[in-house]
Amino acid sequence: MRRACWLLVACLFPLNGTADARSDRAAKAFEAIVPVLRHPRCMNCHSTGNSPRQGDESRPHNMQVRRGPDGHGLNVVQCSTCHQDHNLPGVHTPPGAPEWHLPSPEMPMIWEELTDGQLCELLKDPKRNGNRTVAQIVEHMSTPLVLWGWHPGEGRTPVPMPQNEFLAQVKTWAVNGATCPSGNSLGR
Repeated sequence: MRRACWLLVACLFPLNGTADARSDRAAKAFEAIVPVLRHPRCMNCHSTGNSPRQGDESRPHNMQVRRGPDGHGLNVVQCSTCHQDHNLPGVHTPPGAPEWHLPSPEMPMIWEELTDGQLCELLKDPKRNGNRTVAQIVEHMSTPLVLWGWHPGEGRTPVPMPQNEFLAQVKTWAVNGATCPSGNSLGR
């Protein structure tokens, strides 16, 4: 199934042009998705430390949750204690999506304070990304947990780019060689 999906991506986004042109397309596509990756919907789980953040202002988590050994929380304060597989109604209620969790401590996927180029390299590096290939990173960007960012529930700002445009840019980055930008813009 994964191979079929990847082949479909390759068919939808053919490798046209020279290697330099493809590399340039990939780097520009990655730059286009950076505002999503730096948005609180992503950064609240991919920030420094062992605790998630919450809200548009990325404040410390009210329940003092910690990452835990598998990224699902510690002891009785597991993520699933409050976070369901869907958003609960209301402004100050826990958001939810299937498999709500932080990345594991072995692969915390922290990109706060990385440059855009460093963030790109982190996403491509299987030693630091959970042993994922670029194709699997593309798949991850389409999971319900990631796509939740476009439907975060009442009182939360969704990510700043249309979902279909984001996914198209992720695929463009991948099929054109997953080249990283050379810029030094830093994340918050």
